[in-house]
Amino acid sequence: MNPFLGTHQNRRDAKGRVSVPAAFRAALKMPDGSAGLILRPSHNYACIEGWPLAVFDELGKPMDGLDLFSQKHDDMGAILYGEAHQVEPDKEGRVLLPDSLVTFAGLGETVTFIGMRKIFHIWEPAAGAAFLAAARERARTDGILRAATVAA
Repeated sequence: MNPFLGTHQNRRDAKGRVSVPAAFRAALKMPDGSAGLILRPSHNYACIEGWPLAVFDELGKPMDGLDLFSQKHDDMGAILYGEAHQVEPDKEGRVLLPDSLVTFAGLGETVTFIGMRKIFHIWEPAAGAAFLAAARERARTDGILRAATVAA
């Protein structure tokens, strides 16, 4: 699987659709040619997370070890699946962003896509820029990038 790389801005059209960046569409392609995608609210940030189907499937695997009737199973199911939306880009690479997710992320006419390797985020542009700046500062002060470079 190709990683989701870069930061891209696109406009939502009058119908609420946004074009997924071409590089992201290529990373979403499955062997059968489809490009299924799960959109869900982030539980860490005020943004939408974009998950390829196979990666999203892996996210739910820990549920298999939980008692089907337990509170932990119900809570995990609710946060992972309860607000998730499966979408597939149209011929032009556009997806409809569900109103509930648009409201959650505070999106307007323009949105910012931020690659996160296995997934991507969709942000309101100013909030996305602030997220990147804060992440860069934390990485600088915490030494995350130096540790990652040494490990590579």
